[in-house]
Amino acid sequence: MKKFIFTLGTTAILSAGFVGAASASTSGTYEVQKGDTLWKIAQNHNVSVDELKDANNLTSTLIYPNQTLNLSSIKEIVHTVKRGDTLWSIGQHYGVTVEEIKEWNGLTSDLVFPGEQFKIKTAQAAQSQTASAPVAKAAPQAQQPQTAQAQQEQAAQAQVAQEQAQKEQEQAQAAAQAQVAQEQAQKEQEQAQAAQAQAAQAQAAQEQAQKEQEQAQAQAAQEQAQKEQAAQQQQQQSQQQASGKSMTVEATAYTANCAGCSGTTATGVNLKSNPNQRVIAVDPSVIPLGSKVYVEGYGQAVAADTGGAIKGNRIDVFVSSDSAAQDWGRRSVKITVID
Repeated sequence: MKKFIFTLGTTAILSAGFVGAASASTSGTYEVQKGDTLWKIAQNHNVSVDELKDANNLTSTLIYPNQTLNLSSIKEIVHTVKRGDTLWSIGQHYGVTVEEIKEWNGLTSDLVFPGEQFKIKTAQAAQSQTASAPVAKAAPQAQQPQTAQAQQEQAAQAQVAQEQAQKEQEQAQAAAQAQVAQEQAQKEQEQAQAAQAQAAQAQAAQEQAQKEQEQAQAQAAQEQAQKEQAAQQQQQQSQQQASGKSMTVEATAYTANCAGCSGTTATGVNLKSNPNQRVIAVDPSVIPLGSKVYVEGYGQAVAADTGGAIKGNRIDVFVSSDSAAQDWGRRSVKITVID
């Protein structure tokens, strides 16, 4: 490494403001102009200070007018984000800053996700460095300690700036992660509230359906009670009308031993067990079931049965045998409803 000694005047010129325009040659090199700094040259050529230092084997940020810097060895690579990566760790790996990565890739946030790909501009090992600088005037020996002290102060300031930038990046990343966690918690809370509201609506709908079912059952029970009451009233009216009434009816006879006959009347009287029971089959709309009826030529009987052919003023008297039924035949008789 070449060692340069500056006069106080030269040092003042190098530390002046950022004056002068960058001019790159077509060969991929750049000749340092008066007032240039590494930071200014890096900004003009869209590279980083570390890339320029790596490409030109520089150990400090000091440069000199007419010095030739190599730009051709800076290349662009693509980095694929892996689990655990951060912009800071990626920058540390390639020797670039977080802001440079964000600028190269148009990023507005420090958040990265596995699988993302970022452009990284880095420097290859420089094959040779033709940088040259004019030999400055020899400075008095008293000025050398002052120049070394300035370099140390510059390095210390750069270290402090880097640590501050890293701290700010970590704070920004922590804040972003906290924001993501807060948004996730809020989303989960909203989902829980929506599920709770949906469950409440389902419960209300179920209660409403149960209430409507109970109302329908109560209404059906009330209608059934009204029907039964109406039927009872009608039966009472029929019994009142038929009680003590006499009429002439067409009478036939039947037995419990016929083919397919169960032997049990419509009111539940077992005629096979009671062959001597006096029972007649009637039309309930004319003679109510349960009425006591006197039948001419048969005697007093109970209206305890019905029949498919027994309609209107017709009755069917029960007899104990088929021969008795044949003997009865079909006849017109006078009956009287006793009770």
